Amino acid sequence: MSTAEVTPPGSPGPVGIAHEHADVTGGWLRPAVFGAMDGLVSNVALVAGVAAGTSGSSKAVVLAGLAGLSAGAFSMAVGEYTSVASQSEAAEREIAKERLEIQNNNTAETLELAGMYARKGIDRDLALEVARQIHQDVDTAVAVHAKEEFGIDPDDLASPTLAAVSSFLAFAVGALVPLVPYLVGGSVLWPALVLTFVALFACGAVVSQVTVRSWWYGGLRQMLLGAAAAALTFGVGSAVGASGLG
Repeated sequence: MSTAEVTPPGSPGPVGIAHEHADVTGGWLRPAVFGAMDGLVSNVALVAGVAAGTSGSSKAVVLAGLAGLSAGAFSMAVGEYTSVASQSEAAEREIAKERLEIQNNNTAETLELAGMYARKGIDRDLALEVARQIHQDVDTAVAVHAKEEFGIDPDDLASPTLAAVSSFLAFAVGALVPLVPYLVGGSVLWPALVLTFVALFACGAVVSQVTVRSWWYGGLRQMLLGAAAAALTFGVGSAVGASGLG
């Protein structure tokens, strides 16, 4: 995002705005973050449980891990596509309703928009003039009403395909991490745990850069949550293995 420049009245030249904003509304960031985190946590937990229940059988761990990766990635993609598509379709329905209302009852919609601006502290006459100018173009009026009334930008609706692909790829990469030590010939659990916890800490630290949390807090929190999931499933796997059901 480029830094904007503004020239205040009477100033000798443009003044650069000293900050930029990250894109927090895109259709890929949330599914990618959740996909990577979910892939790491769910597959390290699955690997831990299977390793505990099968006395560390590498073949069983790899088979279960790859099955978990495939099933989880497809499930995440389908879920994200359905969720984002439904949300976008609901938004499009509301936008269409707003467009029809503006076309059929433009005066009332103009007054409604003016009232919104007046409640924000703009002078009533100025608010009415701004609303009238906005309503000179139907598309502009629809976009402004959608943004003001239900917080949607008609030109920036999330893409379900982008969300699904982002989620699929991120989950697959995350889920592959706990399997790497086994795929290169390892036969014990601890390297998979260490590698996954490091990845979880790194992911949490990276995500914290677009939040108010410190990098170490975000990383530590994510690592501890993943460790708790792995510990619980390790306990379940141990219990099932000991019972002779594994």
